Amino acid sequence: MKTLKKLASVATLAISMTFGGIATAETIVVGGKNFTEQQLLTSMTAQYLRAKGYDVDTRAGMGSAVLRSAQENGQVDVYWEYTGTGLIVYNDVKEKLGRQEGYEKVRELDMEKGLVWLNPSDANNTYALAMQSEEANAMGIKTLSDMAAAINDGKELVLASNAEWYAREDGFRPFAKAYDFKLPRDQIKRMDSGLTYTALKEGEVDLALVFATDGRIPAFDFVLLEDDQNFFPDYAITPVVRQEVLEQNPELDDQLNKLSGLLDNEVMSRLNAQVDVEKEEIEKVARNFLEQNDLI
Repeated sequence: MKTLKKLASVATLAISMTFGGIATAETIVVGGKNFTEQQLLTSMTAQYLRAKGYDVDTRAGMGSAVLRSAQENGQVDVYWEYTGTGLIVYNDVKEKLGRQEGYEKVRELDMEKGLVWLNPSDANNTYALAMQSEEANAMGIKTLSDMAAAINDGKELVLASNAEWYAREDGFRPFAKAYDFKLPRDQIKRMDSGLTYTALKEGEVDLALVFATDGRIPAFDFVLLEDDQNFFPDYAITPVVRQEVLEQNPELDDQLNKLSGLLDNEVMSRLNAQVDVEKEEIEKVARNFLEQNDLI
């Protein structure tokens, strides 16, 4: 957490140098993080709002700490955040909360900072661990407790994880403690998030950290291990908007809530797969979705 706070502090300076000033009321600045789902959401939101008559600027592909700081400092007006990230990373909430409780808590805390969480979508892009279906079936592993038992029984399972989750407060160490298992460091391979899927597909590892809405999970015949101890918090994908911008644009909340209401795990998984598996362009996938749902 200290590392994340340091990153946020550095981010504030970087934002000022990069963006040069506060977003004006005449332009809606749509931000986004640097992975496929977020790039889709950024494009989708920008195209949708332009069709509604807004002047829109986009600032996509940003790191989490930089993006959050940009919004707090008024340089990004709206982006899609995850309830679990908002609670744990940005508000230091350590207690376990259910989906609705977590949403209400982060909404309350961020309202004090001038940030408004609109209606959460039904898409829950929580962390998960995946295995190849064939290997999981052969080993009789269906749940994370099954996985922990196999490791404790001496099975040499190798895990692919991104560096951030390995170090996060809701990451590997508390996860291993909650499920009561120990994995030697040489059986944990840290890599870029996207590479965990490739490593698992090619059999370089036995387990991979994935995001629940990623389209590569069904495409690569992976199975998600059930989080039977309910370790992972809910990560409902939600539009977050600066309160000042909502006051200046009174129809914006209803418009974004309409878009949020169309998203669930199945939809996001399909859209992500069109980009990551079928190699379609992000702008095209986003535009097709909006057209199919009569939003543009």
